[in-house]
Amino acid sequence: MSSSRKQGEPPPIPEPLIPLVDAHTHLDACGARVADDVRAILDRAAAAGVRAAVTVADDLDSARWVVEAADWDRRVYAAVALHPTRAGALTPQARTEIEELAKHPRVVAVGETGIDMYWPGRLAGCATLAEQREAFAWHIDLAKRTGKPLMIHNRDADAEVLDVLRAEGAPETVIFHCFSSDVDMAHTCVQAGWVLSLSGTVSFKNAHALREAAGSIPPDQLLVETDAPFLTPHPYRGAPNEPYCLPYTVRALADIVGRPAELIAQQSSATAERVYGWQSCRL
Repeated sequence: MSSSRKQGEPPPIPEPLIPLVDAHTHLDACGARVADDVRAILDRAAAAGVRAAVTVADDLDSARWVVEAADWDRRVYAAVALHPTRAGALTPQARTEIEELAKHPRVVAVGETGIDMYWPGRLAGCATLAEQREAFAWHIDLAKRTGKPLMIHNRDADAEVLDVLRAEGAPETVIFHCFSSDVDMAHTCVQAGWVLSLSGTVSFKNAHALREAAGSIPPDQLLVETDAPFLTPHPYRGAPNEPYCLPYTVRALADIVGRPAELIAQQSSATAERVYGWQSCRL
C-alpha cells in the first residue's frame, strides 16, 4: 500500500472489469443495515464492473437479514447457513428457520457451512469438531433437498471436509468459497466437478501454494469473490474490503495464470450464472 495512504482508508475504486460477479461477500459485516446501505454498496460495485453479489450469512440473525437484503436490491442474492464456528447453535428451531429461509427464491446457495480447524481453542464459544461435522452433514442434506448449491467454508480442514462429503454424498453443485488449499486439493475438487472460488488471498505474495493451485482450476469451475469486509487484496491488505474491490483480485489472478483479466471476468461471470442459476451478467 502506498505510504501516502492513511491506515484503514478504503481502497480507491479500480478501473472497471465488466462483467464481474462477487460470488461471496458479507454486506451486513460491511456495515449495511437498511436498503439504502445495500444500494450504496452495490452502486460502488457497479462502478467497478461488479453486476451482482451473493451476500452470505454466518448466524441466524444474519440469515434473516441477507434474505431481506436480496429483496431490497435485484443485484443482490443470498446464501443461508450457520458458519462452522457457530455450529453449536444449530438447534431444532434454528434448523427449521434456516430450512424455510433456504426456500426463498433469491437464496441461491446453502452456506457457508463446512469445517474450521483454525478457530477451535482460539475463539471462545467456537463449535467443536463434532458439532461442526454434524452441522455440515445437515447442511449437505438441506442443499440436496432444496436443490441449491452447497457453499463450503474450509479452513485448515481439507481431510475433514472431504471425509464428510464422502460419507454424506456431495450434492450436485459444490462451491469451495475462499479456496485456500494447495494444488493437490485443487485437483481433487476439480476431478469431483466442484467449483472453486478465489478471494483476495490469491493476490498475497506469501500464498505460494494457493497461487500454484490457481493455475490448475478450469475456467468453468472458477468463481471470484471478495469475502468482504475481509481479505482485501494486495496492495491494500488490511484496508476495508467491499465488492467494488473485486477487480484488484481478478487482475492479480490474471497475472498468476497468464490469462487476460477481461477474459477471467467474463468466464467467472458465466460460471456464476450457471452455478447460481441466474442472469446476473445481464442486470
